[in-house]
Amino acid sequence: MKLSTESIVNNKQAWAEKGFKMPAYDTEAVKRKTMDSPRWIHFGAGNIFRGYIACLQDELLDSGDADSGIIAVDSFDAETIEKIYDPFDDLVLLVGLRAQGDRYLRVIGSIGGALCAKGDGFAQLKKYAENDSLQMISFTITEKGYAVKDMKGEVFPFVKDDIKAGPEGQLNSAMSMIAAMLYARFRAGAKPIALVSMDNCSRNGDKLREGVMFTAKAWAENGLAGEDFIAYLESGKVSFPWSMIDKITPRPDSGVCDELTAMGIEDMQPVQTDRGTFIAPFVNAEMPQYLVIEDDFPNGRPPLEKAGVYLTDRETVDRAEKMKVMTCLNPLHTALAVFGCLLGHKKIAEEMEDADLRELVYRLGYGEGLPVVVDPGIIRPEDFLKEVLEERLPNGNLPDTPQRIATDTSQKLAIRFGETIKAYAEKGTSGELTLIPLVIAAWLRYLTGIDDKGEAMPLSADPMLEEMQKTVRPEWYGSTCDADKVRSILTNSTLFGTDLVKAGLADKITAYLDSMLAGKGAVRATLKSAF
Repeated sequence: MKLSTESIVNNKQAWAEKGFKMPAYDTEAVKRKTMDSPRWIHFGAGNIFRGYIACLQDELLDSGDADSGIIAVDSFDAETIEKIYDPFDDLVLLVGLRAQGDRYLRVIGSIGGALCAKGDGFAQLKKYAENDSLQMISFTITEKGYAVKDMKGEVFPFVKDDIKAGPEGQLNSAMSMIAAMLYARFRAGAKPIALVSMDNCSRNGDKLREGVMFTAKAWAENGLAGEDFIAYLESGKVSFPWSMIDKITPRPDSGVCDELTAMGIEDMQPVQTDRGTFIAPFVNAEMPQYLVIEDDFPNGRPPLEKAGVYLTDRETVDRAEKMKVMTCLNPLHTALAVFGCLLGHKKIAEEMEDADLRELVYRLGYGEGLPVVVDPGIIRPEDFLKEVLEERLPNGNLPDTPQRIATDTSQKLAIRFGETIKAYAEKGTSGELTLIPLVIAAWLRYLTGIDDKGEAMPLSADPMLEEMQKTVRPEWYGSTCDADKVRSILTNSTLFGTDLVKAGLADKITAYLDSMLAGKGAVRATLKSAF
């Protein structure tokens, strides 16, 4: 059996007998409708899109509440489309990994087309953007996908090239591409649309808006677009709603691949692209999932609430996002990521069997996060945290690794810890924090590239890695850090969300770092001493 349109049509019963939930609609008819009258385009063709967002539309198609699908776009890695979408007719196998050990199996057919946002693909996207039917463009491109400047506040060279090229030129960044699509939509009649970031970052709609507006205004200043285009973007016809998303979709696991192969399903092997994307025809994911979106769609929207999405106001989204990203999940993930790498763990669930790390995240969640969380009203924080600690993180069937979560840590610290530190600072109690300073110190210790056994360890990809390692040196291991250099890092409010020296945490972080640099076993000893 091969994952293809022909197979799921002609061998539908065989797929169902293997336990797969199958599309209850004509996938080819949905594709034709999607390309003729596109309603939804999504940038970011990776696992969270395929295993969650596409599944939402699959639900609506099954129930008859939608008649078209989603056009998937990759602006970063063309091989994803070439190797995972095209050979499998844009179909996806979802493997839900329940904590009890059983699987949830589903064939998702809601992707109505897949494009690389370069060359002919980008020309097609601009044509789609002109269509009256288009209601939204959504995104899962990670937080760095919205950036137009580096940590020093300097515009990236590729963004400078986009500014010179203008909306009709060959563009590099996702933000410039979106600005050009909006320019096409403006010229076709200034039609309304929603741009919906579904990325896991604070006030994601604002980040998207800032990235798009930066390029658009630069074009207007250079005479490559008119001020009437800027007026259109600011008129309310183009919305940038906030959202909060939560579902863990790790890189494809070889064990899951083997299970699918044993079932007789062909060509399930993961591939790694030249740009480092690790992806497979299947998505393995946890079952818990949450999506909260600000209900601001100037040209209408799919009835996503019928698929379990919370449609609400901006304040509620903000509270739900803060609950998850700043207190009840993401900070715990980052803590497990940096300590897991240092202590040699290979799975998050394995870390939850480590008494010290389990104690760390319980105290971090209940002791330092929950006291400053604001109840969003739609999800009870205590219940959410309990599910995270007792069901999600310990799920041994979820092949998630600290090394994956340690990716791009420099881009996450401001969100995952900065706002909580500021909340304590406003009460004058930031000096009472113990575990957040410990995790920040552990990240600095991680950057030495030496684990707790004193051995070299690989570091996960991070746009700030090279810059940070100019200051945080491997030579510190077995000695002490350069306190002045560490303090200079800790004043970086862009990196940490606030000035940690002014917050009164620099001495504590430096002391923890020195303790963890002492030699073999020092990370473990410091962790134990913090409780």
